[in-house]
Amino acid sequence: MWLTLITGALILLLAWDFVRKRHRVTTLEKSKIKGPLSLPILGCGIQALSLGAENIIPYVGEMFEKYGKNFYFWVLDECILYTKDFKDFEHILSSTTLLEKGQLYRFLRPFLNDGLLVSTGRKWHARRKVFTNAFHFKVLEHYMEIMDRNSGVLVEKLRKVADGKTTVDILQYVSLAALDVITEAAMGVQVNAQNDPDFPYIKALKNVVYIQPDRMFKVSQRYDWLFPLLAPLLHRQLVSDIRVMHEFTDKVIRERRATVEQAKADGSYRPLALGDAEIGTKSQMALLDILLQATINNEPLSDADIREEVDTFMFEGDDTTSSGVSHALYAIARNSRIQQRIYEELVAVLGRDPSTPVTQSKMSELKYLDCVIKETMRMYPPVPAIGRYTTMDLVIGEKVIPANTSIYLVPLYAHRDPEYFPDPLTFKPERFLDSEEESHATFAYVPFSAGPKNCIGQKFAVLEMKSLISKVLRHYELLPLGEELKPMMNFILRSSTGINVGLRPRNLE
Repeated sequence: MWLTLITGALILLLAWDFVRKRHRVTTLEKSKIKGPLSLPILGCGIQALSLGAENIIPYVGEMFEKYGKNFYFWVLDECILYTKDFKDFEHILSSTTLLEKGQLYRFLRPFLNDGLLVSTGRKWHARRKVFTNAFHFKVLEHYMEIMDRNSGVLVEKLRKVADGKTTVDILQYVSLAALDVITEAAMGVQVNAQNDPDFPYIKALKNVVYIQPDRMFKVSQRYDWLFPLLAPLLHRQLVSDIRVMHEFTDKVIRERRATVEQAKADGSYRPLALGDAEIGTKSQMALLDILLQATINNEPLSDADIREEVDTFMFEGDDTTSSGVSHALYAIARNSRIQQRIYEELVAVLGRDPSTPVTQSKMSELKYLDCVIKETMRMYPPVPAIGRYTTMDLVIGEKVIPANTSIYLVPLYAHRDPEYFPDPLTFKPERFLDSEEESHATFAYVPFSAGPKNCIGQKFAVLEMKSLISKVLRHYELLPLGEELKPMMNFILRSSTGINVGLRPRNLE
């Protein structure tokens, strides 16, 4: 009897699995989109989740080689489509309705809640408008001082390992410098991460951005209901770290709001508008200040609203910039001709004294460094995959992507399409100086995404990258030491072998 019941239950389970997958599988196959063998119930889950963060990127590359510009697979209950087809990029990223993020973005919600990165609909649209002020050119000029000062701390920290022989995982240094920049720019507070990496907020943030993406590739941690049962210690650590971060941000918000309220009470408060000459001064020094004076439908943002957005900028402004700067320094270290050309431009524009403060206008004159950053973002985009989730069948030309599918656009591989980027595996900044080669389609180059949900902070990010890279190169010659990159997925692009360089002080006489 028990055998009959178990057999019957198994048959029902298999039938249910077949029915729920049938439409999506049939639709994809009619569109000539294929993928690896999918087992009942499990799909490709055992294979995919056994790869780990270190191997998912090469696995995706192998699947593109085998199946073309699109492929799909099932991970347990989730249908996932990967694409490096620029036609898909254009259709999906330009859409004003397909704004819901892919399912893996749920791992960000415990930290970011419903901030700009993951929100949709009216909330996203209203918040997006608020941030226009945050990246006004006058505000960016003030951020320049923050970037330059913290870049100076970075080069001092590097001095102890700049002997021309020591292999340095440059990400370990750059990430703390970027954290100092974004904390002061977003919250108006100095945490001095480069001098005190054990500061509770810093440790908590670093833990969260490692724990959460790692969960994507482990069955025991992937599902919120299983995570506390099968990994209780790690779950408690995650909850504790998120609480530390939220409490710190809440405290800063309360204190800044109290300052504003006191200024209103004594008559010294005056809201700043875009036309004011005072925008960008220390009285308007942080994203937080802009959020505190913002209104949506004539209502001020609550502390919870503000925390969502501050946390979002902390996450995006730290990890993505760190990845971009570190990969740029890695690539520069391995090409002496490019490094020499950058240095000559730095001397011509900024002078020989590396301690001379820089301005936003001076940074804008570094045209070749711009090209180096663009080429870095082509070969090593900090966000290697951009996710969307479609709740209805999506038609792109003759192709149909079925409803309830997570779609991942993969710039890491799309940016290496020889049709748009000849000799794609060669690091060649000059391709962005050549107007003919740069005439590729808008959606063929999307390091900051594109369309309605493009990265609103991209001007800030590029300015920070230029500040950090230029300061390091004005002080040090970069050397090609250490292991080569082995790309790995961790929300952003990292390397399991480190992002390694050597440094040697420049003779500035």
